[in-house]
Amino acid sequence: MGMCLSCLGGAADDVVVTPDPEIRRRQLAEAAEKRQKETTYRGVKNPEAVERKKKKQEEIEKQEMTTPASGGGGGLKWQMG
Repeated sequence: MGMCLSCLGGAADDVVVTPDPEIRRRQLAEAAEKRQKETTYRGVKNPEAVERKKKKQEEIEKQEMTTPASGGGGGLKWQMG
C-alpha cells in the first residue's frame, strides 16, 4: 500500500492548468478550421490551385450577374429562317 501512496505524491506536479476560456475557444475554433480544411482537400494534390479555380469561377459568376444581358432576352438570340 505504501507504493500507491508514493505514486500519488507526484500527481500534483502533473496537473495541467486549464487555459482561459477565451483562449480555449480560440484554440478549438482553429482546430475545427484545420479539420475542415483537411476533410475538404482530402485526396487533392494541389489545394491552392483548387482554391484559385474556385475563386475565379465565383468572380466570373458575379460578373455575369452584374453585367446586363445583351438583347434583353436573357442572352438568347432567335433566328427566323
